[in-house]
Amino acid sequence: MDELHALSPPLWRWTGGNGGDWFFVTIDGAAGEALSATALMRRLETGRRAGWGSVKVAIEVGESRWSTSAFPSKDTGWIVPIKAAVRRAEALAEGAPVPLTLRI
Repeated sequence: MDELHALSPPLWRWTGGNGGDWFFVTIDGAAGEALSATALMRRLETGRRAGWGSVKVAIEVGESRWSTSAFPSKDTGWIVPIKAAVRRAEALAEGAPVPLTLRI
Protein backbone atom coordinates (compact mmCIF):
# COMPACT_ATOMS: atom_id res chain seq x y z
CA MET A 1 0.00 0.00 0.00
CA ASP A 2 1.29 3.47 -0.89
CA GLU A 3 1.71 6.03 1.83
CA LEU A 4 0.98 9.67 0.90
CA HIS A 5 2.32 12.78 2.63
CA ALA A 6 1.41 16.37 1.70
CA LEU A 7 3.94 19.00 2.74
CA SER A 8 5.51 22.32 1.65
CA PRO A 9 9.25 22.35 2.38
CA PRO A 10 11.42 25.19 1.04
CA LEU A 11 13.52 24.72 -2.09
CA TRP A 12 17.26 25.00 -1.46
CA ARG A 13 20.38 24.97 -3.62
CA TRP A 14 23.55 22.90 -3.29
CA THR A 15 26.55 23.86 -5.39
CA GLY A 16 28.91 21.01 -6.20
CA GLY A 17 32.67 21.13 -6.51
CA ASN A 18 32.42 21.36 -10.31
CA GLY A 19 30.26 24.50 -10.07
CA GLY A 20 26.99 22.73 -10.95
CA ASP A 21 23.89 23.58 -8.93
CA TRP A 22 21.41 21.04 -7.62
CA PHE A 23 18.09 21.87 -5.99
CA PHE A 24 16.46 19.90 -3.18
CA VAL A 25 13.74 19.91 -0.59
CA THR A 26 14.24 18.43 2.88
CA ILE A 27 11.66 15.93 4.08
CA ASP A 28 11.39 15.68 7.86
CA GLY A 29 8.69 15.26 10.49
CA ALA A 30 6.18 12.43 9.97
CA ALA A 31 7.11 12.02 6.30
CA GLY A 32 10.81 11.75 7.21
CA GLU A 33 10.03 9.16 9.86
CA ALA A 34 8.02 7.18 7.30
CA LEU A 35 10.99 7.24 4.91
CA SER A 36 13.31 6.04 7.69
CA ALA A 37 10.91 3.22 8.58
CA THR A 38 10.62 2.21 4.90
CA ALA A 39 14.41 2.18 4.49
CA LEU A 40 14.78 0.00 7.59
CA MET A 41 12.06 -2.44 6.50
CA ARG A 42 13.58 -2.82 3.03
CA ARG A 43 17.01 -3.39 4.54
CA LEU A 44 15.59 -6.08 6.86
CA GLU A 45 13.71 -7.70 3.96
CA THR A 46 16.63 -7.75 1.50
CA GLY A 47 19.58 -7.96 3.87
CA ARG A 48 21.26 -5.01 2.18
CA ARG A 49 21.04 -1.26 2.02
CA ALA A 50 19.97 0.55 -1.17
CA GLY A 51 22.48 2.85 -2.88
CA TRP A 52 23.42 5.66 -0.47
CA GLY A 53 20.57 4.44 1.77
CA SER A 54 18.02 5.82 -0.67
CA VAL A 55 14.29 5.10 -0.86
CA LYS A 56 12.36 5.22 -4.16
CA VAL A 57 9.51 7.75 -4.07
CA ALA A 58 7.02 9.41 -6.39
CA ILE A 59 6.56 13.18 -6.19
CA GLU A 60 3.75 15.45 -7.37
CA VAL A 61 4.23 19.21 -7.57
CA GLY A 62 1.36 21.01 -9.28
CA GLU A 63 0.82 19.25 -12.61
CA SER A 64 4.29 17.65 -12.57
CA ARG A 65 4.74 14.03 -11.49
CA TRP A 66 7.92 11.97 -11.45
CA SER A 67 9.75 9.13 -9.72
CA THR A 68 13.03 9.75 -7.93
CA SER A 69 14.90 8.74 -4.79
CA ALA A 70 14.97 10.29 -1.33
CA PHE A 71 18.38 10.26 0.34
CA PRO A 72 19.12 10.35 4.06
CA SER A 73 20.60 13.68 5.11
CA LYS A 74 23.55 13.93 7.47
CA ASP A 75 21.92 16.99 9.02
CA THR A 76 18.22 16.18 9.37
CA GLY A 77 15.54 14.18 7.58
CA TRP A 78 15.79 13.20 3.94
CA ILE A 79 16.57 15.16 0.79
CA VAL A 80 14.73 14.90 -2.53
CA PRO A 81 16.10 16.42 -5.76
CA ILE A 82 13.80 18.73 -7.73
CA LYS A 83 14.51 18.56 -11.47
CA ALA A 84 15.12 21.73 -13.52
CA ALA A 85 12.19 20.88 -15.81
CA VAL A 86 9.87 20.77 -12.79
CA ARG A 87 11.28 24.01 -11.36
CA ARG A 88 10.58 25.73 -14.69
CA ALA A 89 7.15 24.17 -15.28
CA GLU A 90 5.93 24.96 -11.76
CA ALA A 91 7.73 28.34 -11.44
CA LEU A 92 9.59 27.24 -8.28
CA ALA A 93 12.03 29.68 -6.71
CA GLU A 94 14.91 29.02 -4.34
CA GLY A 95 13.81 29.56 -0.73
CA ALA A 96 10.10 29.40 -1.55
CA PRO A 97 7.86 26.60 -0.21
CA VAL A 98 7.23 23.73 -2.62
CA PRO A 99 3.72 22.29 -2.11
CA LEU A 100 4.19 18.61 -2.90
CA THR A 101 2.75 15.17 -2.40
CA LEU A 102 5.24 12.44 -1.53
CA ARG A 103 4.29 8.83 -2.28
CA ILE A 104 6.38 6.17 -0.54
